Amino acid sequence: MTIDNVVTLGMLVLLQAVLGFDNLLYISLESKRAPEAKRAMVRKLGIGLAVVLRIVLLFVLMSVIKSFQTPLFGFHNSIIEGEFNVHSLVVLLGGIFIIYTATKEILHMMQLEEVEHEEKNEASAGMIVFAIVMMNIVFSFDSILSAMALTDVFWVMATAIVIGGLLMIFLADHVSNFLQKNRMYEVLGLFILFVVGIMLLSEGGHLAHLHLFGNAITAMTKTTFYFVIFVLVLTDLVQTRYQKKLMRLKQARGHG
Repeated sequence: MTIDNVVTLGMLVLLQAVLGFDNLLYISLESKRAPEAKRAMVRKLGIGLAVVLRIVLLFVLMSVIKSFQTPLFGFHNSIIEGEFNVHSLVVLLGGIFIIYTATKEILHMMQLEEVEHEEKNEASAGMIVFAIVMMNIVFSFDSILSAMALTDVFWVMATAIVIGGLLMIFLADHVSNFLQKNRMYEVLGLFILFVVGIMLLSEGGHLAHLHLFGNAITAMTKTTFYFVIFVLVLTDLVQTRYQKKLMRLKQARGHG
């Protein structure tokens, strides 16, 4: 073990933590669909299996990285133009699924008569674990490819993945409990998840060199993503404080 490997390991753990934010949010929201008694188990099992599959994916990517970048098929016409490979397809499908999930949950929240009967919408623990594992793999592509750009030492990358997984297991219950106690932030979380889906779609389109009506699809940068998230959070905080102020004024006038 050299100093360089230790420094790289620290950088990769930090990278896992930063890139794992959107993944953690998805896990916390998705686990709500499981029976309440099984939610903590679902989160831990889903993340644990995903960590194992991430290490397998890391080994596969290191062995056949060129195959993932080789175009499989393409479109070349006046409407759509692009060359799709395994990497771009995985990211695109992941983005579509996340947007679908966030939209479905937002629409469900708007149906107030169903809020009191959420147990009817519970899914089996096995299905939730499967969804968490699959989306974890989608999110892992970025972190693994970024790790491969920093080092080619397998054990360093694998160790960072394991440490990142343990951090996610530790934080998942805290994030889920926070959202459970502060239901108002669930809407914010779902819209953040929606933005994550858009980011994945843009990244997948960029990887496929996709052009729509002659316009190139460019990937949303992490800087843009975090700026949008900052604006969403700031808007939610201002709106919440403003609503509380209006309620206090209304109560004061009612007593007056």
